[in-house]
Amino acid sequence: MGNHHGRHHKNNRPPQYNYGPYSGNSAPTIPSPIGNYGPYSGNSAPTVSNPIGNSNMGLHLPYGHVDLSLRGLAGQAEGFGRCAVGGLNGAVYRVTTLADDGPGSLRDGCRRKEPLWIIFEVSGTIELSSYLNVSSYKTVDGRGQRIKFTGKGLRLKDCEHVIICNLIFEGGRGHDIDGIQIKPNSKHIWIDRCSLSDYDDGLIDITRQSTDITISRCHFSNHDKTMLIGADPSHTGDRCIRVTIHHCFFDGSRQRHPRVRFGRVHLYNNYTRNWGIYAVCASVESQVYSQCNIYEAGQKKVAFKYYTEKVCVLVY
Repeated sequence: MGNHHGRHHKNNRPPQYNYGPYSGNSAPTIPSPIGNYGPYSGNSAPTVSNPIGNSNMGLHLPYGHVDLSLRGLAGQAEGFGRCAVGGLNGAVYRVTTLADDGPGSLRDGCRRKEPLWIIFEVSGTIELSSYLNVSSYKTVDGRGQRIKFTGKGLRLKDCEHVIICNLIFEGGRGHDIDGIQIKPNSKHIWIDRCSLSDYDDGLIDITRQSTDITISRCHFSNHDKTMLIGADPSHTGDRCIRVTIHHCFFDGSRQRHPRVRFGRVHLYNNYTRNWGIYAVCASVESQVYSQCNIYEAGQKKVAFKYYTEKVCVLVY
């Protein structure tokens, strides 16, 4: 587990900036790499040899050049999930009701088999009575509205090419209820500019051979087990997992920022503060590369932890 150019800040509070479905939340100004990557030009992996120091780049909002174009968002992901196209090549589906199901509902659009770019013509809270399954080649685009999920969460099961953008997840209840659950065998996923808090299990779980995923510019708060990557020591198939997490704000959540088994995870330009147990944990055969992150400890000082676990091979 590497921590390249990582820094621990204790005294200087970062300035406010706008991100996710909210504005004004405290989040860091972190030196970011420039060059041919990110929303500005191309999608190659970041470098840290030339951090942004000029003021003109700081005036640019993320994806500001594409947010006025509905489908311009597709192709802007960085890292392992950069190939996600979502519903780029499908029709536009308009959510016209906050009902859990039925005509014009989000659930109705997400269950359809054809590619769809899903937008909202309403704002408010969708109370989910069960997991909402998102099928392949979908973009769930909350830009321009304030959409909050409560009760249950989204499930990305056996799907590919899904983009989830600008949504709020708060107050999920029940056994094994995550904000966003990605399993099994899902790939090419991008979760961007979402706010997640207070679920009974995880906020985002990525397990059971799900891979090529990017989580960017999300806000995590008021939670215990924030993000699990890799199910348990018996799921050796999770060796395929690859996840990028960047420009996220882990705001006082207790642990798992993330917790990794088997997979390869690249963390960069994230801000984690005031964790309750540890910030990042790696165990059985995992690889975590921490690059240009800020870890601001509260009472608990252990930022990185390694748990010894043995691969458990099940015999049938």
